[in-house]
Amino acid sequence: MNDLTQTPEMLIAQMGARARRAAALLAPAGDAQKVDALRRAAQALRDQAPAILAANARDMDNGIDNGLSAAMLDRLRLDEDRIAAMAAGVDQVATLDNPLGSVIDSSVRPNGLELSRVRVPLGVIGIIYESRPNVTADAAALCLRAGNAVILRGGSEAKESNRAIHAAMAEGIAAAGLPADAVQLVPTTDRAVVGALLRASDFVDLIVPRGGKSLVARVQEEARVPVLAHLDGINHSYVDGAADPAMAESLVMNAKLRRTGVCGSTETVLIDRAYSHAPALVKALLDAKCEVRGDDAVQAMDDRVVAASDEDWDTEYLDAIVSIRLVDGVEEAIAHIAAHASHHTDAIITEDAAVAERFLNAVDSAIVMWNASTQFADGGEFGLGAEIGISTGRLHARGPVALEGLTTYKWIVRGRGQARP
Repeated sequence: MNDLTQTPEMLIAQMGARARRAAALLAPAGDAQKVDALRRAAQALRDQAPAILAANARDMDNGIDNGLSAAMLDRLRLDEDRIAAMAAGVDQVATLDNPLGSVIDSSVRPNGLELSRVRVPLGVIGIIYESRPNVTADAAALCLRAGNAVILRGGSEAKESNRAIHAAMAEGIAAAGLPADAVQLVPTTDRAVVGALLRASDFVDLIVPRGGKSLVARVQEEARVPVLAHLDGINHSYVDGAADPAMAESLVMNAKLRRTGVCGSTETVLIDRAYSHAPALVKALLDAKCEVRGDDAVQAMDDRVVAASDEDWDTEYLDAIVSIRLVDGVEEAIAHIAAHASHHTDAIITEDAAVAERFLNAVDSAIVMWNASTQFADGGEFGLGAEIGISTGRLHARGPVALEGLTTYKWIVRGRGQARP
């Protein structure tokens, strides 16, 4: 049990030291033992669902009292189906191919030295997140399977849910004979602990923030540890002049409204002036109670459209609001995305394969799609199992980050007595 009267630095140092020891035990542990731990943890989540739901109900009541937005409350809420999905996600991680020990590439030098790059764990990962309590299970499962220890720091709005989920995960891990310290939950919501974790370069090898723009910006500004993150999900769906109208309407509606609070939600729709069904698409969004903010041409299509400001093109709404602009073909769409996107997920809807390939090759985002909803920007949908997050950076990992993204590699050199001349 941690002494909550100690300083944040002392608390993180103690947790970090335990995580280092746990990581040293995890690295050589057999994959079968890790799989067993995840199976047991998934079952513990199912068995302890009543306790988790009761904890979540307390968080929801507090969230309502504290004025959390509808989007934040949706992220926070758990029910039987979401707990079942959480447990299934942990089970799915257990079925994935083990990345550890896999050979990335190998070669033989002219002098006979045999070189290979082999995947190994990163070590200790710190994850700072808000609202979504399922991150507690997802992160624990992915880090454990990849041989890493993890220190979790959830948001105060989900503290009861996180504790209940962590207890179930820890029970499964310990029952499989692995160190319970492999997955630790920071026991206090003191914001100073976040700063201590960000500075803990002696104990933490990677920080992953999952939350709103202010959280991620703080992490990127203050961290003394490498950070894997995305700041915004300003995603675009471009409807080309050669788009199928039924497909375009279906995909745009799904991309915007399926779940407005997820980072894969489309925030801006670009429509080719050559697309003759634009008024019907705008009307469908408005009729679905989605606020539309448009340029002059879009405003002329329906008197319910609100004028878009310059700020709208750079806004992640996370709500039933969308900005729409007409463009002159794919090149102007690409230019708009280059100026305003967050390099997360952008999609083109068209039946013209040449135009689609131009878009896919020119748009510099972590995920680029053709004739698909941006809401597919999710590790589970990519077959990766539960994801640790989406990375929009260009180093180490990009897009949905799962098992492989939580590993690094080392060089192994095998010789037969070669000495360098």
